[in-house]
Amino acid sequence: MIMVTKDDGICSVIINRPEKANSLTRDMLNTIADAAAQATADGARVFVLRGTGKVFSAGADLDEARAGLATDGVWERLSGAIAALPCLTIAALNGTLAGGAFGMALACDLRIAVPGAKFFYPVMKLGFLPQPSDPARMTALIGPSRAKMILMAGQKITAEEALAWGLIDRIIAPEALDAEVVALAGDARGANADHVAAIKALL
Repeated sequence: MIMVTKDDGICSVIINRPEKANSLTRDMLNTIADAAAQATADGARVFVLRGTGKVFSAGADLDEARAGLATDGVWERLSGAIAALPCLTIAALNGTLAGGAFGMALACDLRIAVPGAKFFYPVMKLGFLPQPSDPARMTALIGPSRAKMILMAGQKITAEEALAWGLIDRIIAPEALDAEVVALAGDARGANADHVAAIKALL
C-alpha cells in the first residue's frame, strides 16, 4: 500500500490504496516515516510524497481511527521525520488532503496540487486535537485566522483558495503533475547532497 522508489537522488513515496481513498493505517505511516529516515541515509537530494487515484489521502483508516490511531504518536513521528530531512521535500497532491494526512504535507518544503483538490482537517467536528506540530506549521504558512478557518470552523478549502493563502505553491493539471515534480526537483537532484542540505539550512 506504500510504494517507495529511488531514482538518481529522488526518493518517491506513493500512497497506493485508492479503493480506500488512500486512508492510512499505522503500518503505512510507519513505512513512510522509515522511508524518510532511509532517504537521509541514502543521501537523497529530493523526497517526494504522492498518492494514486483522485485523493491524496483521506487521513486515518476509519477502523484503526476508532481503535486509537487518530491520536497516536505515529503521526507526529512521520511529520517530524519529513521536517527533519535535509533535502528538498515535495508533496505532489494528486487530490484532496484531509485529516491527519495534513501533517506530512505541511512538513514538506513545497506543495503542489491538482485543481480539484480540497483541503480540510475536521478535528473540531470529530472531537480530536490536531497533531501537535500541525497547527504551528499551518499558521506559519497561512496565518492564524486562516488556520482557524480550517481547524476551528471546519472549512473545506479549494485549491484556488489554498494557493491564494499560501497553503500550496502551485496548481498543476493532473496530467502534468509528474512533469512538474521533475522540474522542481531538477536543480537539487543534480547537486551534491551536502550542498542541498546547506542551502536548506540557510532557509
